[in-house]
This record gives sequence, structure tokens and C-alpha cells, in this order.
Amino acid sequence: MSGSTFEVPPYQREYSWVENEEVSEFWSDLRNALGEDSYFLGLVILTDEGERKHVVDGQQRILTLTLLASALYHEALESGRKALAERIQSDFLRSIDYQTDETLPRVVLSDHADNETLQAILNTGGDVALDVEEDSLSQRMQEAFKFLLDKLREDLAQDPFKRLGVWTDFITNRLYFAVFIHPDSAAAYRVFEVINTRGRELTTADLLKNYVLSQTATSRREERYKEWRSIARQFSQNGTNSFVQYIRHVVTVNGGHILPKDLFDFLARRTVHANKKPPTPDELMELLRKNLPLYMQMIDPTLDGPAEPEVLKIFAALNSLGVIAVRPILLAISETPDALKGMHYVLKLVVRRIVVGNLGTGNVERRFGEAAKKVHDTHDWHVVEEELRDLNPTREDFVAQIRKRSFNKGTLAFLRRSIVAESPTPDMQGVLHFVMPRQGNYWAGLSEEDALFWGGTIANTFLANLERRPKEAITWEGFKSSILPEGVHGEWADELRNLDAWDVDSLEAISGKLAEVAGHVWY
Repeated sequence: MSGSTFEVPPYQREYSWVENEEVSEFWSDLRNALGEDSYFLGLVILTDEGERKHVVDGQQRILTLTLLASALYHEALESGRKALAERIQSDFLRSIDYQTDETLPRVVLSDHADNETLQAILNTGGDVALDVEEDSLSQRMQEAFKFLLDKLREDLAQDPFKRLGVWTDFITNRLYFAVFIHPDSAAAYRVFEVINTRGRELTTADLLKNYVLSQTATSRREERYKEWRSIARQFSQNGTNSFVQYIRHVVTVNGGHILPKDLFDFLARRTVHANKKPPTPDELMELLRKNLPLYMQMIDPTLDGPAEPEVLKIFAALNSLGVIAVRPILLAISETPDALKGMHYVLKLVVRRIVVGNLGTGNVERRFGEAAKKVHDTHDWHVVEEELRDLNPTREDFVAQIRKRSFNKGTLAFLRRSIVAESPTPDMQGVLHFVMPRQGNYWAGLSEEDALFWGGTIANTFLANLERRPKEAITWEGFKSSILPEGVHGEWADELRNLDAWDVDSLEAISGKLAEVAGHVWY
């Protein structure tokens, strides 16, 4: 939510949840899940259209979550928790235009009257009389907000200060959507239809196999079937989706980006894509044979294959970050002169983008796919620099973001390792520990708001040769005595040992130094 803005287009179904049914169930489910590590809110389907993401499926949940966040925001203000309220607003309610300093709503409705109602609710906490039509979207939003606000006040009554923190941590760090983002609404709706259609008998892998075999001469069919099965078995531990993904990535290198939904129709020549020519079944099998050894090393860098040790380190780095979308570019670059330098560039671009922006969108994957084809066509990896120039943030922006932005634990571990090793391809040494535990109820020197803000940042991490956090490491002195001595080679143990307290001043100072080293590593 904090990395995007959303628009519910006019052709979408209106907000239809009512307070005594779906909204009540939504509240009860979240209230009962407060003590859990995570809670899954289901699938949302979005399209990249202009500055905002258009909501194809999921508007009921996105709007209801926004209304709940607004209720939390206004209750935090009422309780004097200004920092907490500002965090809720920046994550869920309003974004900042970095060019003009203007604050903009994260969620808007295309209908003018309904959007006015939504924004009035978010701005005033519902404390305004709005003239709305009976049984309209606006009325249902008002009723849903009032229901959520009343329920929240009941919940907060037992301990307002603590419960506000619990709720904010929950919606910020432990609520999840599964997200499909596509570059056009037609593609998004096709995925929506597939997901919501039961009983599809054949997987994409089955369809592709049947097509390839049907286009093979009878005398060669048994041989080809064995070859197909042999390649597919390489992906057996990762499931058929990984095999289909490999096919799509190989096809992308030679033909440009193809959406997963379109892969079968494209290869079977059932649809025509401008300037994209599908390989014949014979050509496809040749591509699958040729690229398999290197691709398997991308999945598992410990396997034997053609990649050099330095290339394998790049594969391991991307895997630790969970980045798959650049594999077509890596396949294409592997065939160019000075391929190692090109792969290093891709890794740096990925990390810079993760830190400053958002890597996981359909539009970015499409850009990567088209860039892979140009590398293949020109046999020169340097075209990536030009094709993806606008995705490459400045060092200044990178350093500013890595100082104070929260990341998931896997990303934090990789970034910390790269800083400690001063290398973009660090060894996977040590276990990441948070100096101040993210779930800690109290930490001397830090308010709850400060703890929430700094808990998931690079400054609050440390790599140690300990699998588990010692029980005594619940204070700064306990952390220094039990975890600092176990720091991995190159960790900043001495830097931390000289600090009297782990407070905002210390975090500010350490984050600045870490960010500068990160800027040196990644630029």
C-alpha cells in the first residue's frame, strides 16, 4: 500500500459490502488474527495505467482496509499519538509528490461524488454530514466507516495507547495481499477470468507438451516426448509452474516479453503479437536444450554447469532477493562479450530499484523482457543501460532511501551482508538479528513510535554466528554482551560497542554511515 496509489475505475462494480455482513466479517477476521504472524487478505488484480494502479479485482478489500486505516489514524490523533498517526497516513492514506511536495490520496474513485465522500471520510474521520443518495456507494462507505470506527473504539477502550500500536503494527507488517499487476486491463481481466474459473483440466505445461508433440512427425514423437519429459523433470522439485516459467523466459529472450497467460496461445500461433514471431516446435526444443544448463544454475548456483564462479555469485545474490524477472536478461547477456560486467550491472540495477522504488510490477518485468530481446538481437549487453536508464535511480536517492526505509528480513540480510563485505556479491554468512527486537514491547531510549519506524531498517540489524537470539538480549547491554561478540567477520561490532545507548541518535548516526558504504558498494 505504501508504495502505490490506486484508482477504482468507473466500470468496476460499486462498493457493495455492508456493515452487518462483509464488513463485520472483515473486522472479526482481522481482530481474531491480531496475535498471528501474518494474515492473508487474498488476491487483488491491478493494471499499470498512468500514475495510478487501476483496481480490476479487490476494490472491496482495498477500500475497507483504507477505511480501517483512517479510523486508526483519527483515533491515534485523538489519543495524542501524532507520530503513529503520521505513519498510518503515509503508509495507507496519502502519498507525497516529490516534485511538488503535494500530498495526494492513495485511493481515489473515478466517480466524482463518491470520491468526494471517500476523501471527506478520510480527512475528517466521518465527522461531517454528507448529503448522499439512499443505498449508494457513498452511503455504504459511510456506514462501513462508522461500523469500523465504533468497533475499533470498543477494542481500544481496554488500553488505547498499547492497542493502537498493536493494530498499526498488524496492518503495516502482517497483512498481505497476493497481487497480479499487468500492463493493460484486457490482460488483467483474462487472468481474473482464469483464476475465477473452476475445473480447468490441463495446465499450461500440459497444453504446451501436447501442442509440441502434435506438431512432431510420428516417427520422432517418442523421442521428442522423452526429451520433453527429461527437461521437465529438471523442474520437478519446483513444480510445473517453474518449467513453464523457464519456457517463457527462453521465448522472451528471442521474441520479447510474453505474459504468462498468453504463452500457450502465442506459441500455438492462436494469437498474433505485433513484431513478435513465435519459434517453431523444433526451434523451441532447441532453445530449451541450449539454455537449460545455465538456467538450472540460476535456480541453484551449487549445480555444475557453464557459469563461472563470479557469475554464480550473482545468481546467488538475485536468489536471496527473490528476483526472477531478470533471468531472460541474464540468458541474453551470457552470449555477449564481457558478460560478467553486464550481469554485475543488472544486479546493481535490481538492488538500486528495490531500495528506491518497486521492482515487482508487470510493467517492470515487461521492460526487462524487451531489453533481453534487444541484447539478444544486438549481441551487446550495453543496450540495457540505455533501455532501462529511467529505472536507474541516482546515488543520492539510493542513499537517502536505504537510511530509513523498512525492508523485509531477506532483503535486509542481503543488504547488510553487502555492506559488511563491501561487495555486491557477498558470501551468505551469518544470521541476521535485529538489535532492538521488532516485536519487543519496550526498549529503553526508544518510544513505541520510534521503535515502529526504525525496527525494519538496515540500521537496526546485525549479522552474527548465532542461530537463535539469546534470552538476555532484550536490552542494549544484553545485546552487546551476548550478540556483539558473535558478529561475523567484518561486522561493525566495534562501532556498536562504543555506543552507550541504542536510541534515535545512535540509529541516525549508524544509518548514515551504513548508507554511505552501501552507496559506495552499489554505485
